[in-house]
Amino acid sequence: MSSMFQTVGRMRSGYSPEEVDEFFAYAREIFEGATPGSMTASRVQHTSFALVRDGYAPDAVDAAMDRIAQAFADLEREQFIPQYGQEAWVEHLTEQAQTLYPRLARPSEERFAPGARGKPSYDREEVDELCERLIGYFDHGEPLSADVVRNATFTTRKGAAGYDEGSVDAFLSRAVSIILAVG
Repeated sequence: MSSMFQTVGRMRSGYSPEEVDEFFAYAREIFEGATPGSMTASRVQHTSFALVRDGYAPDAVDAAMDRIAQAFADLEREQFIPQYGQEAWVEHLTEQAQTLYPRLARPSEERFAPGARGKPSYDREEVDELCERLIGYFDHGEPLSADVVRNATFTTRKGAAGYDEGSVDAFLSRAVSIILAVG
C-alpha cells in the first residue's frame, strides 16, 4: 500500500502515518455519508497527531487538513441553509463573530492575558496587528483568508513581555472557524 504523504525520513520526526491515515479514512467516510458520525471544520482544526520518526511531512498533512476543514465548513453551510434559510445562516455567523468582539474591542497591548513567568509568549504588537486585520475583515469586509490567520506566526517573547500563547491560539482558532464558515 502506498503512503498518503511523503515521509520526512528516519532521522526526523513527522506525523504518525497510522494516525493520519486513520483520520483521513474516517473523515472521508463521514463526508461521503458512508458512516454516521459528526465531523466539523472545528474538529478538523483541533485534530493533532503524534510525532514519530519517519512520519509524514507535517506541512503536507497540514495543507490537506486545511482543505478538509474548508470542505466540512462548506458542507455545514450547505446543510444548514436549506433547513433554516440564508438569513438564519447569516444570523448564526453574526452571533459567532460577536463572540470575538469583546477581545477585539480591548485596547492594543491589553487584548489577551500576559504570558506566564518564564514561559514563551507571543509578541503583543504582532498579535494586535492581526487583530486589527480581523476587525477590518468583520467590520469593513476587507479581505482576509482563513489561511492567513491559521498560518500566522509571532515572534517569541518571554512571560509577561508577550501575550499568553494558549489564549491567542484559542481565539484565532475561533476566528478561523468563522472565516471558513463565511466561505
